[in-house]
Amino acid sequence: MKHDPEMAGAFPVGAVEQVSALDAMMVACLRIWFDGPEGPMQVDDLLRRHVTAATADRCLPLLETVFRLLVSHGRRPLIRHQPGCQCLGADEAVFAHFVNVAAMGEREDAMLIASLMVEGPALLPLTEAAGLLGLHLHRAVTRQGPIAAPPDVTLH
Repeated sequence: MKHDPEMAGAFPVGAVEQVSALDAMMVACLRIWFDGPEGPMQVDDLLRRHVTAATADRCLPLLETVFRLLVSHGRRPLIRHQPGCQCLGADEAVFAHFVNVAAMGEREDAMLIASLMVEGPALLPLTEAAGLLGLHLHRAVTRQGPIAAPPDVTLH
């Protein structure tokens, strides 16, 4: 069996139920956004079910920026599992961790992780957009309490 390095990003490294609700939200957003032409609208609906409308309004353009940079400057496409899959793929785990690290203000670490996903010119804009995205979601959790794992991700 020949090893396909690009498919290594799909390798299951855990289960969605094992990560924080914020990480599960990031994984769900990543999966749904790229699941078809309706993806961005479905992500907007997902956000509005779990955070305030104001937070969703702040997060959606940041998600759009993050995903645009990942596509236009990506070293390779991030491999995603289907929206209802219980597995947590390697690329999905790295993406969710990246958003959290960026949100916590660990800029150098976040840029190091970003360098695994995108080429040089996109490092800073990707890190800044992901940091703001994660920060808005962390603030929402602090204000309203933990968000439930998104229903779009089927848990064990």
